Amino acid sequence: MAADARSLSAEELAAAYYVAQARHARRTADRVQELWGELDRRNLTGSWQSLVGPAVVRAVAAGQVAAAAGADAYVDAVATADGERSQRVGRTVVGAFAGQAADGRSLESLLYLPVISSKQALAAGARDVEAMLVGLKQLLRMAASEVADAGRSATGTSMVGQRLINGYVRVVNPPACARCIILGGKEFGWNKGFQRHPRCDCVHLPTKLVARGRHRPGVFDARAYFNSLSRAEQNRIFTAAGATAIRDGASISSVVNARRGMTTIAGQAGRRPRATYAGTTRRSLYFQMERARAYRAGTADPRYPRRFRLQGPRLLPEQIYRVARSRDGAIDLLRRYGYMGWSV
Repeated sequence: MAADARSLSAEELAAAYYVAQARHARRTADRVQELWGELDRRNLTGSWQSLVGPAVVRAVAAGQVAAAAGADAYVDAVATADGERSQRVGRTVVGAFAGQAADGRSLESLLYLPVISSKQALAAGARDVEAMLVGLKQLLRMAASEVADAGRSATGTSMVGQRLINGYVRVVNPPACARCIILGGKEFGWNKGFQRHPRCDCVHLPTKLVARGRHRPGVFDARAYFNSLSRAEQNRIFTAAGATAIRDGASISSVVNARRGMTTIAGQAGRRPRATYAGTTRRSLYFQMERARAYRAGTADPRYPRRFRLQGPRLLPEQIYRVARSRDGAIDLLRRYGYMGWSV
């Protein structure tokens, strides 16, 4: 972050980080909107595959890199805001958070879906302009979400590598949806996945002391925010019935089901582990590290390097937090899967 970050409080640092992350998402969305306009409506698939699609993927990946690049500086600035010396044990590998979607699939696969949506709209009888708008809206939502998720994932990894940090407070930046509003200011442990929804722009505020599951006073007051809204906005965000109940004295958290529509990148319990094949090519750092590990273990022959094959996909960071039994274990796995390097 900027050199004057040392003079800012933790809350001010979080506000500045939010602005920076929102800027990355907005710039990416602006770029993919320009590219979408270059599609040939008479040949959507062909023009996407030959020109527009690869450019859109590059634009989103660049946005992911930009969003992930500031994670260590932000976390370290918050951790040392009161003058304490940094205890960083690993640096975030920025490139590891780009090139794949938050759910582990490739960006190429995810970002082609808006083309399919536009073609389906055309097949259903929509006019060209209307059909293209359907796909564009979906693409903009995806691009912004993937950039924001890359930034949050990198921030989570960075917190694990900074031993001064033991958790985070969810920072909500109004206007916000009802689900984010009641989670605003809530404290979570370092290994708790960040609940989000499409186009969610909430961010972490790394913290040293954490009372897990409680709301930290002074960070965000959901009731005060509700009271600041017009009656029409209250009804829009919380539904007419829900807003009426809140105005009549019901607690906001009792009216809003915070988990409905909210997921972590790692997914829900009982589902398959979240992993990705992105970043597993022979030239990737992860592939080379796994091959060296196999050589040391004697499970691969260094005389025949091209015969080596990975035994499975690469776990996503939030899945690592779920399976790691300790912080040291999480650090080891983050290093193994290429998300964290050694501190310098």
